[in-house]
Amino acid sequence: MSINYIEKIPNNVDLESDKVLQRALERWQPEFLKWWSDMGPDGSHAFDVYLRTAVNVHPSGWAHFDYVKMPDYRWGIFLAPGDADRKIHFGDHKGEAVWQEVPGEHRANLRRIIVTQGDTEPASVEQQRHLSHTCPSLYDLRNVFQVNVEEGRHLWAMVYLLNRYFGRDGREEAEALLQRRSGDRDNPRILGAFNERTPDWLSFFMFTYFTDRDGKYQLCALAESGFDPLARTTRFMLMEEAHHMYVGESGVARVVKRTSEVMAKHKTDNPERLRELGVIDLPTIQRYLNFHYSVTLDLFGADVSSNAATFYSSGLKGRFEEGKIDDDHVLKGATYPVLGIVEGRLVTTQAPALNALNEKLRDDYIKDSMAGVARWNKVIEKEGIDYDLTVPHKAFNRKIGTLASIKVAPDGRVVSEEEWAKKQRDWLATDEDRAFVASLMKRVVTPGEFAGWIAPPERAINKQPVDFEFVRFN
Repeated sequence: MSINYIEKIPNNVDLESDKVLQRALERWQPEFLKWWSDMGPDGSHAFDVYLRTAVNVHPSGWAHFDYVKMPDYRWGIFLAPGDADRKIHFGDHKGEAVWQEVPGEHRANLRRIIVTQGDTEPASVEQQRHLSHTCPSLYDLRNVFQVNVEEGRHLWAMVYLLNRYFGRDGREEAEALLQRRSGDRDNPRILGAFNERTPDWLSFFMFTYFTDRDGKYQLCALAESGFDPLARTTRFMLMEEAHHMYVGESGVARVVKRTSEVMAKHKTDNPERLRELGVIDLPTIQRYLNFHYSVTLDLFGADVSSNAATFYSSGLKGRFEEGKIDDDHVLKGATYPVLGIVEGRLVTTQAPALNALNEKLRDDYIKDSMAGVARWNKVIEKEGIDYDLTVPHKAFNRKIGTLASIKVAPDGRVVSEEEWAKKQRDWLATDEDRAFVASLMKRVVTPGEFAGWIAPPERAINKQPVDFEFVRFN
């Protein structure tokens, strides 16, 4: 199969002149398209979708909007502009020139980092593939498709790195990225949160707010990498990731707004009455929030990690906004506060800062997540409703690390197994909650119309009117 690299794969990595890479991608592309056909958005391949396509790396005009059939989307490969004088600014290689090729001693760890990041991209597409059947509007349908194709482009970005820099091992890993399946018992995706179901649009909005925000922090840490092609690749990916988080934050805000409007109009906060009125009650939204937030916290890894220390000292993965941190950027002898367990109690102790880098990144993420939840509460307050959504304690519902061995309530109290079993229904979305939310998921595809459980957006995409025909069904 011959590919026109300028027409089909917009890029700034000189694909046309790299014959070895061309052959690798010629083998991989048909398998990717087969995966997209089998596991991409269900039943959507003939739709004309108003999509943003990356066409270059310039912030002033890096994307182009037009109608595209998703199988024809131009999945590009872009690296942010390079800096010939860039130096590694953390770890044992601090002050050295960044690497343009993979150092032999770091080959295995770099491949592991790229594969783990790459595996999340197709996983989220698989998790969201049935949402088109229950979209609350054409605007929202277009948004989930935009997220999907950009996750596909991010997969291409990681596959480029694997094929270009890791030889046969990289080609095999690229093939395996298309073989694992989200939630598959025998061949699941690498990270737990990417094996969870996304059965409804409230789950989707929570996922894109909380879990894609983890993606932001992981990409920011990788954008500091001493391996320059990885750093430049992830810096460009961050431009697209911002929209994914916007979809999540604005989506939850619109759900909260509609619920608050109905609460104010009917002067009730009774969950059963609100469900009868066709909106999602705030306690249910809180339980969804608790689940997605706590599952995402586990994505950062163990609280104390030798791997995190190795990645940092080796110059492979930095901290969030490394250059803005006022320390020596080596961290030997430094400490960082970590939550641990002593005699059944939560106790803050000091751990070596190098080993606590996962916790540092998690703490940065928590601050950012809390700011968005505060904005949702402003929406509730504006409607005159006395209710605050909150993020649960960082030890709540954890499955990885030291905190996985203890039961903690959302308010941070250590509780017994018996109390956890009794109160879990109050804290995490139940089967009944999910069944009710699922019952609201009716497809709305008339331009300008929206399902009754969600408010329209204040503005649409690319300055288009809210009633724009974002998807054309052929």
